[in-house]
Amino acid sequence: MENTSSELRSASTDDRDGDITKPPSNGSQRDVMTLVLLFTIVTIYCILVYNSSNNPLMVLSPLKMNWFSQNKTSFKTREPASELERVLMNAAMEDKTVIITALNKAWVAPNSMFDLFLESFHIGIGTEKYLKHVIGVCLDNKAYEQCLHLHPHCYLINATDYDQLSGPNNYMTPGYLKLVWRRMEFLMEVLALGYNFLFTDADILWFRDPFPQFLPDVDFQIACDHYKGNSSSKSNWVNSGFTYVKANNKTIKFYEFWCGSRWRFRGRRKHDQERLDGDVVIGVVVE
Repeated sequence: MENTSSELRSASTDDRDGDITKPPSNGSQRDVMTLVLLFTIVTIYCILVYNSSNNPLMVLSPLKMNWFSQNKTSFKTREPASELERVLMNAAMEDKTVIITALNKAWVAPNSMFDLFLESFHIGIGTEKYLKHVIGVCLDNKAYEQCLHLHPHCYLINATDYDQLSGPNNYMTPGYLKLVWRRMEFLMEVLALGYNFLFTDADILWFRDPFPQFLPDVDFQIACDHYKGNSSSKSNWVNSGFTYVKANNKTIKFYEFWCGSRWRFRGRRKHDQERLDGDVVIGVVVE
């Protein structure tokens, strides 16, 4: 009996020792690994969010960030080569079209034409969306300073005769002629940079959206003082105060010829509209 009792105590002790050294079950191991993995993921995410507080793109995985760093030149926006190109890039529509108006000191004075011009975009039907595409092309420093107070997209033409360009400049005065031809040269520069433009005088108020009225396959469209009922008639009296032009080789050469006509023909006092009506061959350029 004593031997039997001793054997039972020994067996009981062995069983307890076996229970103590028995490894945890598979379920317990999975629970521990899940907690560790979850803690690791949360820690990494917190670190990424903390480091990317000023740059949301940093939340991307290291693999993707490494790909972006190796291919960052693919996403780099081309830097503008000039101040004019910078202004054009900032104001252009998706199809590289800008709306341009010419300004001088007299036109941007407080409560003058430019204020009414900008206001018309706000109250016109379907026109407010175009205001961010308008560029005020300034012919003198005072106009440029005032334009920047009123509108984000302004450009100062580099000219040495600001004194003649900044005044009221009545029709056909020397200052008026210099103004219109300098404007023409500027529009030619815009075309050469690959931008379409809609030029509008500052005394034209935008109460309707004009773009649906333009012919889609025509490169050069201009307003008329006297319209004969045929858009391609050479007897229409043109008005260059509202002109829509698409940039391509044909229109660039056309503007070069138009600007050159100022000196090519007699009567150098003629302005751009008279040259287009009389000396320059008028035609609708179709792709």
